[in-house]
Amino acid sequence: MKLKELERPAVQAWSPASQYPLYLATGTSAQQLDSSFSTNGTLEIFEVDFRDPSLDLKHKAVLSASSRFHKLIWGSFGSGLLESSRVIAGGGDNGMLILYNVTHILSSGKEPVIAQKQKHTGAVRALDFNPFQGNLLASGASDSEIFIWDLNNLNVPMTLGSKSQPPEDIKALSWNRQAQHILSSAHPSGKAVVWDLRKNEPIIKVSDHSNRMHCSGLAWHPDIATQLVLCSEDDRLPVIQLWDLRFASLPLKVLENHSRGILSVSWSQADAELLLTSAKDSQILCWNLGSSEVVYKLPTQSSWCFDVQWCPRDPSVFSAASCDGWISLYSVMGRSWEVQHMRQADKISSSFSKGQPLPPLQVPEQVAQASLIPPLKKPPKWVRRPTGVSFAFGGKLVTFGLLSTPAHLVPQACPRLVFISQVTTESEFLMRSTELQEALGSGNLLNYCQNKSQQALLQSEKMLWQFLKVTLEQDSRMKFLKLLGYSKDELQKKVATWLKSDMGLAESPQPKGNDLNSDRQQAFCSQASKHTTEEASASSAFFDELVPQNMTPLEIPITKDVDGLLSQALLLGELGPAVELCLKQERFADALILAQAGGADLLKQTQERYLAKKKTKISSLLACVVQKNWKDVVCTCSLKNWREALALLLTYSGTEKFPELCDMLGTRMEQEGGRALTSEARLCYVCSGSVERLVECWAKCQQALSPMALQDLMEKVMVLNRSLEQLWGPHGVSPGPATIYRVTQYANLLAAQGSLATAMSFLPSDCAQPPVQQLRDRLFHAQGSAVLGQQSPPFPFPRIVVGATLHSKETSSYKLGSQPSHQVPTPSPRPRVFTPQSSPAMCLAPSHPSPYQGPRTQNISNYRAPGPQAIQPLPLSPGVRPASSQPQLLGGQRVQAPNPVGFPGTWPLPGSPLPMACPDIMRPGSTSLPETPRLFPLLPLRPLGPSRMVSHTPAPPASFPVPYLPGDPGAPCSSVLPTTGILTPHPGPQDSWKEAPAARGNLQRNKLQHLPPEKMERKELPPEHQSLKSSFQALLQRCSLSATDLKTKRKLEEAAQRLECLYEKLCEGTLSPHVVAGLHEVARCVDAGSFEQGLAVHAQVAGCSSFSEVSSFMPILKAVLIIAHKLLV
Repeated sequence: MKLKELERPAVQAWSPASQYPLYLATGTSAQQLDSSFSTNGTLEIFEVDFRDPSLDLKHKAVLSASSRFHKLIWGSFGSGLLESSRVIAGGGDNGMLILYNVTHILSSGKEPVIAQKQKHTGAVRALDFNPFQGNLLASGASDSEIFIWDLNNLNVPMTLGSKSQPPEDIKALSWNRQAQHILSSAHPSGKAVVWDLRKNEPIIKVSDHSNRMHCSGLAWHPDIATQLVLCSEDDRLPVIQLWDLRFASLPLKVLENHSRGILSVSWSQADAELLLTSAKDSQILCWNLGSSEVVYKLPTQSSWCFDVQWCPRDPSVFSAASCDGWISLYSVMGRSWEVQHMRQADKISSSFSKGQPLPPLQVPEQVAQASLIPPLKKPPKWVRRPTGVSFAFGGKLVTFGLLSTPAHLVPQACPRLVFISQVTTESEFLMRSTELQEALGSGNLLNYCQNKSQQALLQSEKMLWQFLKVTLEQDSRMKFLKLLGYSKDELQKKVATWLKSDMGLAESPQPKGNDLNSDRQQAFCSQASKHTTEEASASSAFFDELVPQNMTPLEIPITKDVDGLLSQALLLGELGPAVELCLKQERFADALILAQAGGADLLKQTQERYLAKKKTKISSLLACVVQKNWKDVVCTCSLKNWREALALLLTYSGTEKFPELCDMLGTRMEQEGGRALTSEARLCYVCSGSVERLVECWAKCQQALSPMALQDLMEKVMVLNRSLEQLWGPHGVSPGPATIYRVTQYANLLAAQGSLATAMSFLPSDCAQPPVQQLRDRLFHAQGSAVLGQQSPPFPFPRIVVGATLHSKETSSYKLGSQPSHQVPTPSPRPRVFTPQSSPAMCLAPSHPSPYQGPRTQNISNYRAPGPQAIQPLPLSPGVRPASSQPQLLGGQRVQAPNPVGFPGTWPLPGSPLPMACPDIMRPGSTSLPETPRLFPLLPLRPLGPSRMVSHTPAPPASFPVPYLPGDPGAPCSSVLPTTGILTPHPGPQDSWKEAPAARGNLQRNKLQHLPPEKMERKELPPEHQSLKSSFQALLQRCSLSATDLKTKRKLEEAAQRLECLYEKLCEGTLSPHVVAGLHEVARCVDAGSFEQGLAVHAQVAGCSSFSEVSSFMPILKAVLIIAHKLLV
């Protein structure tokens, strides 16, 4: 591509590589004339700024010269009298050599001419500065004259031995790039002479035996000291010869692609394989000397280029001086000329801008194709990576790099080595993971928990491991009570000790009382002793003696006071009024005795009234034990007594309600108790066996995620899972979304450390979530030969047949009676009790069907659930075909199916058959929906009703074309678009949806491609992301209650609207995994009140994500976090 151009009949010279800014010097060419036929000479300097899109060079300085130039060269010289100056040397006619000080030319202050020497006897056509000693300048002219000039002393130049015979012109001079004392010269006769300045004589002469080689230029190899190239300007032999002086009888390579003589050659100093040539066939070619092929070809020019030079500073740029008076700068990296053509066209059009606007320029197709210049066929050395490193899956480190031997010494066919290493950074993490794996494999978890308890430093950790150990043992409730400090054996000992001490006090003399029971006891005791010593008398005397003589006779009060009323009530059997009288007089013991005789209802009422009136320190506990209202105990007890509340549940709660009550107590401790009680809440979840809540509680307590922290969690989760398996069986426990997320994280960490088999063993085998399936697939195939003979996991990505039309695909599926190959993963239920389902895909139906409730249509997911179950085809109504896995609109746009349930689905086109698949119908009472983990108290789930049909447009997947209306801010959730049809439920046994006829159906079908997207139903947020939405909504509510200024409240209202875009993206599953993981981490920071850490996580996620992916919600989320941090909510 052409970068710059300059109209000058001149020779050229680049500034050295160390020079910045980049300059190009031009001197009037001695072999060219302009249109004025002027013979004056000028030296000009131009700045080359590639940031400027124009083709013009910036003119920096101009200087009149005493003669025109055959050769111009720019050297860097920084010693002696001309310290820190740069020198331009020009070779002119009549043996004139002129040296210029560049600094003085640019400043226009001092005399720019350093010296003018006229030692040569002809035109000076060859010049070159020594690359090692900048003060040495070689010059060549006619009559085989070569001089070596020392810029520190220009009086007497050094001559090289005797002149070669016969005398001839010097066409080119070049210093060796490796040996500073070697100089070579090229002659028109086709020979090249190599000089050794230390010996001051030629050491070798190279020439072609055909005698048709007329040298026009030569260049030394940048890396190999003994190799050089010669080019021929003879039209009969337009070749480039590569010579090695160690074998000077024949050239190593001969490059033939020019059709006429070669005028100039330049060897790239940045890549020794690239050689640039220009010839009389008007072509500029770039050669790859390694493969001897042309890797870049500049389009044919109208004139010859007599000089080409690589730019020393920018290796991809070269300049070409042509015989038609132009100097052009090009790039070999390839680019279209269309931009420059359009810029030129606009420049011309500006002259005609007074009239009406011109029509668009119609460029012929042939011209447009010709303007596209391909880059180099092979990446040049400055673009290639000399070394590289990349981490691969499974903790592998892949590296490549430079060889220890120089590149030019390596054979061409030498293989390049790639090294694969195993990197292990977390040795302790791997060791603990191995210990856990061995304990799980051997079943010796009791000793494992015991060791963990002994090794724990914190008392809370020690207690937690003791609780986990108890879950593996029999009679776990009693042992939980012992761990909480409540033991029946110890209690009995304490009560017996206290009673003994109390009886000792009772043996001391007490005053006599009127207690009827004590009198009766004494009477019976004395009577019994009398009967042991005397014989029995007559029967009448015997019965008389049975009645104690000293007892007070039974008297029933008949007075009008309370005792009299109470006597009358008892005599009449009215126990209810009698109890009322006793309670009125606070005779609670009498009331309770009478209520017990009156039945269970009366006793219960009496107990409640007693407990309500009698307020003591122990009355609340008595009320709990008597009334057995454990839910109120959990909801109202002081969190200081959480241990006592847990002990009550362990002692009295039934098996069915116990897990739920423990979860409620733990949730209260999390929400109201602060960080300390949040940590203790884990004991409640261990008692209830709630693995999911244990994981969520751990996430709240964890400030920063580290491998060792995750290892601690997995140890507890696996032990608790094993105890649940012992209780419910291996299929009775199914992990929840939070558990799956952490287990997947843990498996990824293990895989990153190279422990692939262990990582795969921890993944849940029956989980159909895409991240788990994808990780399982990667782990399986990464193990290679280690899994030979094992069954491969199902492919976790959709298989799409490219090129098949929708109609034929649907028709063939219907004819064969086949079912779609992709199924929907089952939402994970609460991990306490799991009821196996007949299929991973199911449709949900409410427990109480509504007359308007149509059949539920199930979507076709992109993931196949594992398992041998097959979905049975349902009967279809006439005209309805089974849906293909990915129906498409005209033009390739994907569509979504109707989905009242809320799972991801696809809508059909108006007028086209609707996809339907309903593999399973859930029976009423089924427990397939997960309970919301963060809400307290637990609320019942309501069945989905027909109101779910009205919703907004969800965001399509990011990989599909997304049609937005003009003016939309980029978020599809902000658009409310008209529909092209109305969907009505179609009752009947077929369980299908049909589209109602539209009044203008034909017109709508004709304009289908021009209509906006259909208004579609909002999908239900997946269960694993419900906690995310709950956290953000709760944060917005707290901020709204705390905000006082109107601006902040408006910002929060805007945030609530824009976060809907996030929820819709989560529904569609279009967010990348690291964004989803980061959002969940932000939500956990929000729940913990750590907004600074949440902002740090937010910045990390935003920094490594695509702007188009997160721009609709990440900025407003950051604003909400900042507001929450300021308000201290």
